[in-house]
Amino acid sequence: MKRPKCHHGFVEQVELRFDPASRASRTHTNLSALRHDGSGLWVAGDETATIEHLAWTGVNYAGQRTFRLADYVRLPAGPEDEADIEGLARADGHLWAIGSHSLKRRRVKSAKDPAKAVKRLATVVREENRFILVRLPLDPATNAPLPGAILSGRDNIAAHLADDPHLAPFLALPGKDNGLDIEGIAVLDERVYLGLRGPVLRGWAVVLEIRPVETHPGRLRLREPYRKHFLDLGGLGVRDLCPYGRDVLLLAGPSMSLDGPVRVLRWRAHRTGEVVAADELETVAELPYGIGCDHPEGLAVLADGRLMIVYDSPSPARITPAGGVLADVIEI
Repeated sequence: MKRPKCHHGFVEQVELRFDPASRASRTHTNLSALRHDGSGLWVAGDETATIEHLAWTGVNYAGQRTFRLADYVRLPAGPEDEADIEGLARADGHLWAIGSHSLKRRRVKSAKDPAKAVKRLATVVREENRFILVRLPLDPATNAPLPGAILSGRDNIAAHLADDPHLAPFLALPGKDNGLDIEGIAVLDERVYLGLRGPVLRGWAVVLEIRPVETHPGRLRLREPYRKHFLDLGGLGVRDLCPYGRDVLLLAGPSMSLDGPVRVLRWRAHRTGEVVAADELETVAELPYGIGCDHPEGLAVLADGRLMIVYDSPSPARITPAGGVLADVIEI
């Protein structure tokens, strides 16, 4: 199989193999979040309320274990409604998951019925399970989640932005319309960074910094006011975040329904202030992307320092005969 190129040359590809239930729910073609641990990968799709773990077999990632979020925290809309998980983090023995916190405009399925198309475009839906931040302790013996804590309901992150001079005007807009759309999380010490795909403010992307704590069993709260970081990504939004030593890697891509460009940048978050100019960000990779497919969506640093990228809407060339999907691995 011909492999795609980035500016470093050919990338390697590795198979992520999912079980029949996940393939039936199309998790493997809607991957939105990724994190590596010592034994494999934590992944999530944006159409379910589950998190999956795949173990490294020496050839591929397989042996899927599925964990329903509702088994560990109380979801605001119940166990079955999708949570639109857009970011995963693993730090200090905990697994974190962030929902998009975005509204959803109905998709036009066909333009052959103009009246129906216009009606769908006027319909905006709020799904409460999207408005969650979850922290789950991991059992060191089994690497499985234990009951954890959640930030949701009237105290969700979007609610904290209701009076924000920069972000409040975008809360009523769907995520795909440059409204609020959280798509990445990175945890460094007590700092939790949340990358926004939108809004992009006159070309500037936004990263929120929060410090949640468990004030009551099963409930997270923000210990102090959030901070905002404005990054000049050249008009792109944040599609994922990942720790890289003391720094943060940003997967940057279009905020709207466009294919590219997509690149990975290194942000020395501990050295910069509230406003981060373009020359304070190092581009470490320009990523390949498809036309109407192969949209880079998740980023993880492997044990050897290489980067793994997973794709939403993968092209047919990424689907393996076993029903798995191919991820890219690149050196930086």
